[in-house]
Amino acid sequence: MNEFFRNTLSPAQWAVLGAVPLAILALYFLKLKRAPLEVPSTYLWRKSIEDLRVNSLWQRLRRSLLLLLQLLVALLAILAVLRPGWQGTKLTGGKLIFLVDNSASMSTSDGEGDGEAGSEARLVAAREHVAGLIDQMDSDMSAMIVSFAGEPAVVQSFTNNRRLLRERLATIEPTVASTDLKGALELASGLASPAKSQANGGTEVDAAEETAEADLRPEEPATLFIFSDGRFGDVKDFALGNLDPVYVPIGSAETPNLAITALETRRSESDAGKLQAFVQVANYSGEAAEAVVELRRGGRLVDARKLSIAAGDIAGSTFPVGEAALNGGSGSGDGVLEARLSSDALAISNDQLTVDDVAYAAINESQASRVLLVTSGNVAVEQALVTGRAGRLGDITVEPPSFLESNSYETRAAAGTYDLIIYDRCTPKAPPRSSTVYIGVLPPGEAWRASPSPQSLATGPSLGPSLSVPQIIDWNRSHPLLANVELGNFDIVESLLLTPPAGATALVEASGGPIVAVAPRDRYEDVVLGFPILVEIDGALQRNTDWINRLSFPTFWLNTLEYFAARQAVGDRSLRPGEAIELPPLSPATESIVVTSPSGKAETLRRRGEQPFVYRLTDELGVYRVTEGNRETRRFAVNLFDPAESDVRIRTDETPEDAEEAAVASIKIGDLDIAAAAGATPARHELWRALLIAALCLLVVEWWIYHRRVYL
Repeated sequence: MNEFFRNTLSPAQWAVLGAVPLAILALYFLKLKRAPLEVPSTYLWRKSIEDLRVNSLWQRLRRSLLLLLQLLVALLAILAVLRPGWQGTKLTGGKLIFLVDNSASMSTSDGEGDGEAGSEARLVAAREHVAGLIDQMDSDMSAMIVSFAGEPAVVQSFTNNRRLLRERLATIEPTVASTDLKGALELASGLASPAKSQANGGTEVDAAEETAEADLRPEEPATLFIFSDGRFGDVKDFALGNLDPVYVPIGSAETPNLAITALETRRSESDAGKLQAFVQVANYSGEAAEAVVELRRGGRLVDARKLSIAAGDIAGSTFPVGEAALNGGSGSGDGVLEARLSSDALAISNDQLTVDDVAYAAINESQASRVLLVTSGNVAVEQALVTGRAGRLGDITVEPPSFLESNSYETRAAAGTYDLIIYDRCTPKAPPRSSTVYIGVLPPGEAWRASPSPQSLATGPSLGPSLSVPQIIDWNRSHPLLANVELGNFDIVESLLLTPPAGATALVEASGGPIVAVAPRDRYEDVVLGFPILVEIDGALQRNTDWINRLSFPTFWLNTLEYFAARQAVGDRSLRPGEAIELPPLSPATESIVVTSPSGKAETLRRRGEQPFVYRLTDELGVYRVTEGNRETRRFAVNLFDPAESDVRIRTDETPEDAEEAAVASIKIGDLDIAAAAGATPARHELWRALLIAALCLLVVEWWIYHRRVYL
C-alpha cells in the first residue's frame, strides 16, 4: 500500500498498548504510602509522623531522565506497530492467492535473485516478490500459497499469520518438471470457493441445498498473483470466476541457454552388435554458439564433438558407443550413457540453466525381444521375420487366431509380455499392453472407425470403407518404418481406407486417402496396414498384392522389428519428469521388484494380479535401475527434453521494429488475456525494524542510568 502507516492491531490491542504510557506516568505521579510501624522511641515516632505527612497519594511531577527514556521506548514501540514505510503495491480484497512457479525453467540464474547465487535465482526472485506482498498485508487479510510445476501443491492454506506464510514460502524448492498452470488454477479456484467445495462433498440433497445457498451468497473475490516466467501455453476451458488475476513475470527476455534436447541410442546400421547414439543440442539465444558435447559410458569418455549452432537453431551428431552387450554383467556401469555439454563451452555462451546441460540414456542387457505373430497362414510375412538379422532382433512366436481366445494369451497380453504383436487378418478383444501391427483389419474399439466415406467403392463388414485397386501416390520417407522402402512399384487388389485417430501419422497415401498409418496409444503405438498380404478365397490363400515380390517387403518388416523390438532390447525411450512407466516382469511368478532412483532411493513395487508394475516417482533426472529378485534386469532414463522449459527467454510481444523494447507477452486464461504487471509489485520499505532496534538501545541506556544513579 501507499499509506505511510499500516494498522496491524485490533481496537482491543490498541487499548492495551495505549495504556502503557499512562501507566508509566502514573508510576511517577504516585507516592509510596508507607505502612504504620510501632517503635519504642519517641524520636522515631516523630520521624515516622513526618514521613506520613509527606506521603500523599499524588505528588508534583519532577524532572526525570528515566521517565523520558521510558516514554520514548513506548513511543517507538507504538510507531513500530504502526509499521511506517513507503512505496509497495496496493493490496485490495480480503483474500490473496499466490501461485509460485517452481518448474525447471525457474531454476534459471539470470540475476533475478537478491544476492542469492545458484540455479534457483528465478525462484528466489519469485519468493522475494511474494514475501514483499506478505509484509504489506493488513490484519484483516488472509493469503494462500500454491506452488505449481507438473502438479500443484498447497504450500500454505488461507491464513492471516504473516510469519507462518513467510516460513512456508521458504520451503518451496525448484523442480525439473514442466509447467502446468491449469491444474494450479483449478486448485486455487476450488479452495477460494469453500462453499461450493463443501457442497460437492455432501449428499445429493444436502449438496443441492448448499449449492443453492452458495449461489445466492455473493462469492468473496480473491486476488490471484501468478509468479512465473510464462513458459507455458494458453490455458483453455477455464473460467476465472471470482479470481482477479495479476501476472508477475520473472526473468529476462535476453537470457541465453544451451540445452541437450535429444539423446537416442540404437544399433548401428553397419554392425548390429554395436551401438550408436544421436545427440541433439539447441541454442536458445540471439547469437550463434559453439557447444562441445562429451559422451560418456559408465563414466568413461567415449567421444567429444564440437557443434556450431546458429541463433535459435538446433544441431546434432551421431556418436559410436561401442558393443551393445554389457561388459561385466547386468550390474555394470556400462548400462548408463551420459551426454554432457562441456563447462568451458557453457561459460563462453553464458548458459543460464544447468538442468538441461546433461542427458542420460539407459542401455539394457542385450537380449532378444519377444514378438508374437498371430496368423492363419502367411508364409510371406513369416519368411520376412526369420532372416538372420531379424532373428538377432527378436524371438518370433507364431500362433493361430484361436490363440487369442486362450487364457495364456490374455494373461501375457495383460502383463505386457510381448514387445510387439502382429495380427494378420484377426483382431483381439482388447488392445494388448504392447505395440501392434494390424494387417488387413482395424484395431479393436472405435478410434480407427468412422462412417463410410462417399469416396468408398466398397464396404467391408464393420471395418469401414475400402478401395479397389488403390494407387499409391505418396509415402512418408522420413519415418523409420519406411526407411529405404520403395512403395511405388507394386499393385494392391483391395485395401481399407483408413480413418486414423487424432495424433496419428499417415505412412502411405493412396488416391482415396491413407491406407497405412501409425498412431500412439498410451505408451505404445499401433500400425495398421489397410490391405492384407494374402486373402482366403474358396478355402485357398491368394495374393492381395505383389508387394511380396519386391525387396522393399522384407526391408519394411526389418524396419518394423528395429523400430519396435530393437529399441526395447537396447533401451527404453526417455521419460519426462513425473511420467509413469509400466514395468512388466521377466517372470510371471514375480511378485515384487525394486526401483532405485538416480539418487539411490529404493522403492519396492508389489504386483496386483497379472498387471505389470507401475512406477510413478520419476521426479529426478538420470538413470533408474530395476531389480527383480537379486538381479538388475532393466534400466530407464528420465530427461527434461522440453523446449518450453529450456528456452528460458521470457516471452515478449516482439516486433521487428522494436525488438529491444518489446513488452512482456500476456498470458491467456480462458478467453481473458492477462497483461504482464512488470514492476507492479515493488517491496514496501518499512522502518519498524529500525524503530525496534532504537527502542532496544534506549532500554539499554535506561538500564545503565538506573544502575549508575545518573540524574539530571
